Amino acid sequence: MKLFIGTDHNGFQLHNFLIEYLKRAGYEVVDQGDTKLDPDDDFPVFAGKVISGLLASDDNEAKGILICGSGQGMCMAANRFKGIRASLVWNQAEARAARNDDDSNVLCLPSNQLKKEDAPLIVETWLNTPFAASARFVRRIKQMDELN
Repeated sequence: MKLFIGTDHNGFQLHNFLIEYLKRAGYEVVDQGDTKLDPDDDFPVFAGKVISGLLASDDNEAKGILICGSGQGMCMAANRFKGIRASLVWNQAEARAARNDDDSNVLCLPSNQLKKEDAPLIVETWLNTPFAASARFVRRIKQMDELN
């Protein structure tokens, strides 16, 4: 599975930690930045890079991971793209629900709210929870896609 990951300055340390973790776990990681800590960078730039890479990917199982201080900005930016279902997640229960119920394809993490050591378990829960694909969940995703 190919994972596109990006962050602004607020999530820079968590981003680097997760990249190393994900690579060791055997995932193909595409780092969309930021590559250096820049306190003046802007989250929409990195959300755009991750989502563009994800949408252009030839891996139909590819997913995105976005990190900023609250996770809110990245989530808002990502959800502006058609076909993206970005979820703001801060614990395993939310990670599971985001995948099971809503077939989330982008995980947004709030670096200001997470302990670094908790992040891998949240990410793994999100990556390994299958979409339930029940009729009501499929219907709701179709309704979201038709909003735009």
